[in-house]
Amino acid sequence: MCEPPGAYEDELIARGFRVSRVQLGEGEQLPGDWRSFAGIIAMGGPMGAYECDQHPWLLAEVALIREAVDADVPFWGVCLGAQLLAASLDGSVGPGNAPEIGVLEVSLAAAAATDPVFAHAPSSFAALQWHSDTYQLPEGSMRLASSSAYLEQAFRIRNAYGLQFHLEVPTDLLAEWAELPAYARSLETALGPGALEQMMSDWRATAPRTLTLARKLFGAWLEEVVGLPALSGDWAA
Repeated sequence: MCEPPGAYEDELIARGFRVSRVQLGEGEQLPGDWRSFAGIIAMGGPMGAYECDQHPWLLAEVALIREAVDADVPFWGVCLGAQLLAASLDGSVGPGNAPEIGVLEVSLAAAAATDPVFAHAPSSFAALQWHSDTYQLPEGSMRLASSSAYLEQAFRIRNAYGLQFHLEVPTDLLAEWAELPAYARSLETALGPGALEQMMSDWRATAPRTLTLARKLFGAWLEEVVGLPALSGDWAA
């Protein structure tokens, strides 16, 4: 699994919950009993949400996400997962003007101040970006964050959240991404030779704060949206 839940999974494990992983790109099937799960997490991948001809399993995932949103099953989508959430609700998804790759600043929208999850975030923060696609907000959704390159960085609709950026990635996982051919090509095309060393340096300096923020926001989602009991700990301060 090239983009596991990282710090989000760490938070679930710390609360004593089990995570059932499904890798659709590896031929695994979606669980038929997904309505019995406390929530659904959809992570990223190098493909586009619109590349259903090349990756037919995307159709099943988009259909499940739509059903989950309609049923108010809590959903947390990251990068491709955010784009699939938008696509499932008839928001257009496609290539953006330019790749957004690196450790870059994300700023909260005004609506974040009253959101049960993003009210716990600072007004701006560093995040890991590694994408070239973007999405249009689905009707009825609320923008929560933007960056200088892309207006759409996070949104909410009902009990579902989509985050274009990454907070959850430990440094060793970022190094693994850079070894994957599709990721390595996008990195060098966007930033040129030597970009990996700079990105790794930036992320090592930033990751302790972003991983803490990842668990803080995800913990707020678990408590305020999913309805799980609070967990004490320094990260929740």
